[in-house]
Amino acid sequence: MYYKSSYTSPLGQIAIVSDDKTIKGVWFADQKYFGSQYVMQTMAVAETPVIMQVKNWLDAYFAGENPTLDPNILDPEVTPYRKQILNALINVPYGQTTSYKELADKVALTTPGKRSSARAAGGAVGHNPISILIPCHRVVATNGAVTGYAGGIDRKIALLALEGFDQSKLGNHKV
Repeated sequence: MYYKSSYTSPLGQIAIVSDDKTIKGVWFADQKYFGSQYVMQTMAVAETPVIMQVKNWLDAYFAGENPTLDPNILDPEVTPYRKQILNALINVPYGQTTSYKELADKVALTTPGKRSSARAAGGAVGHNPISILIPCHRVVATNGAVTGYAGGIDRKIALLALEGFDQSKLGNHKV
Protein backbone atom coordinates (compact mmCIF):
# COMPACT_ATOMS: atom_id res chain seq x y z
CA MET A 1 0.00 0.00 0.00
CA TYR A 2 1.15 3.50 -0.82
CA TYR A 3 0.66 6.62 1.28
CA LYS A 4 0.93 10.29 0.46
CA SER A 5 1.50 13.46 2.38
CA SER A 6 2.30 17.05 1.55
CA TYR A 7 5.01 19.38 2.75
CA THR A 8 5.09 23.16 2.45
CA SER A 9 8.57 24.29 1.43
CA PRO A 10 9.86 27.80 0.74
CA LEU A 11 9.88 26.80 -2.95
CA GLY A 12 6.33 25.45 -3.09
CA GLN A 13 4.20 22.48 -2.13
CA ILE A 14 5.90 19.09 -2.17
CA ALA A 15 4.15 15.72 -2.38
CA ILE A 16 5.74 12.73 -0.67
CA VAL A 17 4.83 9.10 -1.45
CA SER A 18 5.88 6.09 0.60
CA ASP A 19 5.05 2.49 1.26
CA ASP A 20 5.31 1.17 4.82
CA LYS A 21 9.10 1.46 4.96
CA THR A 22 10.54 3.43 2.04
CA ILE A 23 10.13 6.64 0.09
CA LYS A 24 8.92 6.20 -3.48
CA GLY A 25 8.51 9.80 -4.57
CA VAL A 26 9.11 13.44 -3.65
CA TRP A 27 7.86 16.00 -6.18
CA PHE A 28 7.05 19.69 -6.29
CA ALA A 29 3.31 19.99 -6.97
CA ASP A 30 3.82 21.53 -10.41
CA GLN A 31 6.84 19.44 -11.35
CA LYS A 32 7.19 17.70 -14.68
CA TYR A 33 6.46 13.96 -14.27
CA PHE A 34 4.60 14.67 -11.01
CA GLY A 35 3.51 11.41 -9.44
CA SER A 36 5.16 9.43 -12.25
CA GLN A 37 3.44 6.03 -12.40
CA TYR A 38 1.42 6.41 -9.18
CA VAL A 39 -2.31 7.02 -8.93
CA MET A 40 -2.10 9.76 -6.35
CA GLN A 41 -5.86 10.33 -6.12
CA THR A 42 -6.49 6.88 -4.62
CA MET A 43 -3.69 6.92 -2.02
CA ALA A 44 -4.40 7.27 1.67
CA VAL A 45 -3.11 10.44 3.27
CA ALA A 46 -0.83 9.41 6.13
CA GLU A 47 2.11 10.51 8.21
CA THR A 48 4.06 7.26 8.14
CA PRO A 49 7.31 7.11 10.14
CA VAL A 50 9.36 7.29 6.94
CA ILE A 51 7.35 10.29 5.67
CA MET A 52 7.92 12.03 9.02
CA GLN A 53 11.63 11.28 8.72
CA VAL A 54 11.67 12.96 5.30
CA LYS A 55 9.70 15.96 6.56
CA ASN A 56 12.20 16.42 9.40
CA TRP A 57 15.03 16.16 6.88
CA LEU A 58 13.33 18.76 4.64
CA ASP A 59 12.87 21.11 7.64
CA ALA A 60 16.59 20.93 8.38
CA TYR A 61 17.55 21.21 4.69
CA PHE A 62 15.43 24.31 4.07
CA ALA A 63 16.83 25.81 7.29
CA GLY A 64 20.22 25.77 5.54
CA GLU A 65 21.60 22.68 7.24
CA ASN A 66 23.24 19.68 5.57
CA PRO A 67 21.18 16.91 7.20
CA THR A 68 22.02 13.25 6.85
CA LEU A 69 19.53 10.69 5.63
CA ASP A 70 19.76 6.92 5.48
CA PRO A 71 19.86 6.21 1.73
CA ASN A 72 18.25 2.83 2.39
CA ILE A 73 14.88 4.53 2.89
CA LEU A 74 14.98 5.77 -0.72
CA ASP A 75 13.46 3.25 -3.12
CA PRO A 76 12.69 4.82 -6.48
CA GLU A 77 10.76 2.46 -8.75
CA VAL A 78 12.76 2.96 -11.94
CA THR A 79 14.63 0.86 -14.49
CA PRO A 80 17.92 -0.75 -13.45
CA TYR A 81 19.92 1.77 -15.51
CA ARG A 82 18.11 4.73 -13.97
CA LYS A 83 18.65 3.24 -10.51
CA GLN A 84 22.40 3.12 -11.21
CA ILE A 85 22.39 6.78 -12.20
CA LEU A 86 20.34 7.76 -9.14
CA ASN A 87 22.65 5.76 -6.86
CA ALA A 88 25.63 7.65 -8.30
CA LEU A 89 23.74 10.91 -7.83
CA ILE A 90 23.17 10.25 -4.12
CA ASN A 91 26.93 10.52 -3.65
CA VAL A 92 27.24 14.05 -5.06
CA PRO A 93 28.15 16.12 -1.99
CA TYR A 94 26.03 18.95 -0.63
CA GLY A 95 26.97 22.26 -2.24
CA GLN A 96 28.77 20.62 -5.17
CA THR A 97 27.76 19.65 -8.68
CA THR A 98 28.47 16.97 -11.24
CA SER A 99 27.74 16.76 -14.94
CA TYR A 100 25.53 14.41 -16.89
CA LYS A 101 28.68 13.09 -18.58
CA GLU A 102 30.39 12.41 -15.25
CA LEU A 103 27.35 10.44 -14.06
CA ALA A 104 27.29 8.45 -17.30
CA ASP A 105 31.01 7.72 -17.00
CA LYS A 106 30.64 6.53 -13.37
CA VAL A 107 27.88 4.11 -14.34
CA ALA A 108 29.89 2.85 -17.33
CA LEU A 109 32.84 2.15 -15.01
CA THR A 110 30.69 0.02 -12.72
CA THR A 111 29.19 -1.99 -15.58
CA PRO A 112 32.00 -3.57 -17.63
CA GLY A 113 31.19 -3.82 -21.32
CA LYS A 114 28.34 -1.30 -21.07
CA ARG A 115 28.38 2.25 -22.35
CA SER A 116 26.39 5.16 -21.07
CA SER A 117 25.83 8.56 -22.62
CA ALA A 118 25.29 11.97 -21.09
CA ARG A 119 21.91 12.03 -22.86
CA ALA A 120 20.84 8.74 -21.24
CA ALA A 121 22.05 9.98 -17.86
CA GLY A 122 20.07 13.18 -18.43
CA GLY A 123 16.93 11.16 -19.05
CA ALA A 124 17.45 9.26 -15.80
CA VAL A 125 18.12 12.47 -13.86
CA GLY A 126 15.12 14.22 -15.43
CA HIS A 127 12.79 11.39 -14.41
CA ASN A 128 14.16 11.15 -10.85
CA PRO A 129 11.05 10.49 -8.74
CA ILE A 130 12.71 11.53 -5.45
CA SER A 131 13.64 15.18 -5.90
CA ILE A 132 15.94 16.98 -3.48
CA LEU A 133 16.74 13.84 -1.45
CA ILE A 134 18.29 12.30 -4.56
CA PRO A 135 19.88 15.60 -5.56
CA CYS A 136 19.19 15.93 -9.28
CA HIS A 137 19.46 19.70 -8.80
CA ARG A 138 23.24 19.18 -8.43
CA VAL A 139 23.65 18.09 -12.06
CA VAL A 140 24.82 20.68 -14.57
CA ALA A 141 26.07 20.64 -18.14
CA THR A 142 29.73 19.84 -18.77
CA ASN A 143 30.40 23.56 -19.30
CA GLY A 144 28.80 24.38 -15.94
CA ALA A 145 25.55 25.71 -17.39
CA VAL A 146 22.46 25.20 -15.27
CA THR A 147 20.23 23.13 -17.52
CA GLY A 148 16.95 21.25 -17.22
CA TYR A 149 15.27 20.52 -13.93
CA ALA A 150 11.83 18.91 -13.76
CA GLY A 151 10.98 21.21 -10.85
CA GLY A 152 11.97 24.31 -12.84
CA ILE A 153 15.29 26.08 -13.42
CA ASP A 154 14.49 28.78 -10.84
CA ARG A 155 14.08 26.10 -8.17
CA LYS A 156 17.30 24.38 -9.24
CA ILE A 157 19.18 27.66 -8.89
CA ALA A 158 17.50 28.34 -5.51
CA LEU A 159 18.44 24.85 -4.21
CA LEU A 160 22.06 25.34 -5.27
CA ALA A 161 22.07 28.77 -3.59
CA LEU A 162 20.62 27.27 -0.41
CA GLU A 163 23.51 24.82 -0.37
CA GLY A 164 26.00 27.68 -0.73
CA PHE A 165 27.20 26.59 -4.16
CA ASP A 166 29.95 28.89 -5.44
CA GLN A 167 28.18 31.09 -8.02
CA SER A 168 31.38 31.67 -9.98
CA LYS A 169 31.40 27.99 -10.98
CA LEU A 170 28.12 28.25 -12.87
CA GLY A 171 28.14 28.56 -16.63
CA ASN A 172 25.32 30.54 -18.25
CA HIS A 173 23.24 31.11 -15.12
CA LYS A 174 24.10 32.64 -11.78
CA VAL A 175 22.64 31.81 -8.39
